[in-house]
Amino acid sequence: MKYQVRDRIFGIGDDYWIEDEHGRKAFLVDGKALRLRDTLEIKDTSGRILITLREKMFSLRDSMTIERDGEPLATIHKKRFSLLRNHYRVDLVEGTELDVSGKIFDREFAIEYDGELLAEVSRRWLTVRETYGVNVVREDADHALLLAVAVCVIRMDDKERAGD
Repeated sequence: MKYQVRDRIFGIGDDYWIEDEHGRKAFLVDGKALRLRDTLEIKDTSGRILITLREKMFSLRDSMTIERDGEPLATIHKKRFSLLRNHYRVDLVEGTELDVSGKIFDREFAIEYDGELLAEVSRRWLTVRETYGVNVVREDADHALLLAVAVCVIRMDDKERAGD
């Protein structure tokens, strides 16, 4: 399943829809304004919160947390010692890890578990400016989680480049 995601949030509090490959609204990304730290919620089409993304405060390394139903689900951070400059790790609370690597700035990267491709992110499939595609390869994968990982990694990479 392919999704189309708006590339940049222009300000805190901006909301945007993630559309499926048929142009239907699939998930709402709700940027929460007036918060001490970056907070985004990914909601289904009925407005139910599926995933909450939070910038981790007072961390030695930039990281974001992913929560589901108010409980921690994962933490995303940039790998410290990586041969690839754009390499992030997603530590899931149950003990597994996802690897994110590729050209984050160019929106050309992969999300893998133990060497198996779960999703790929690319601008190649789309003609709409300021968007990128997320292709969830495995049917049984958690689509909301993989979309959250893509949004987090891009947000973290953009903030690092901006020097925030």
